[in-house]
Amino acid sequence: MIFARVVGNIESDHKIPPYQGLKLLYVQPLSIALEPHGHPLMAVDAVDAGPGDLVLVMMEGWSTWQAVGKEKAPLNRAVVAVVDEIRLAG
Repeated sequence: MIFARVVGNIESDHKIPPYQGLKLLYVQPLSIALEPHGHPLMAVDAVDAGPGDLVLVMMEGWSTWQAVGKEKAPLNRAVVAVVDEIRLAG
């Protein structure tokens, strides 16, 4: 699982059947210091996140299928939580 910032929505006129009805997001992975880390990714939205939201992204097939209810779909990343607050123990 990684922290990411939603940077936009992905719109398409046509989707393969397993993706129909799913919202696709463009997310920027972040370091623990919440700085951009790596290249932006596509992720399926399971929690109604939007641009600017800090989110947790699941990056494992079976768990992703469970989060969006699409078993054996070609999915390997899903936004599974919107982060409200981070507290680090001192």
